[in-house]
Amino acid sequence: MKDMVRFFRAAGWLALALVAFVTLAPISDRPTIAPAHFEHFAAFFVLGLVFVLAYPNRMMLATLIVIGSAIILEALQLLTPDRHGQLTDALVKVAGGLCGISFITVGRECISQVMTKIASRG
Repeated sequence: MKDMVRFFRAAGWLALALVAFVTLAPISDRPTIAPAHFEHFAAFFVLGLVFVLAYPNRMMLATLIVIGSAIILEALQLLTPDRHGQLTDALVKVAGGLCGISFITVGRECISQVMTKIASRG
């Protein structure tokens, strides 16, 4: 279990570094694979998933990292010459992060309830 947490921590911070690069790099260096809002939502959904798994007993920390990075990275785009920070982009990123966090949280609760029922039967 400890190795998995370590893996998810490394993966989370690496993913956040990649998202920061893509968010702040010149627009010509930004890869595009889908509509922008879908990419924003998906990137922060994954960050939400990974950071909750990286910090399993520190939900508030994981949430602050994901939501804080969404807001800060969007604001930092205002300082770049060819990028623009927009409230709608920040909201899409925050929504993606919250959905990723919620997905893992609800999944854990469902698994816990199933395991409790199995244990009580046998």
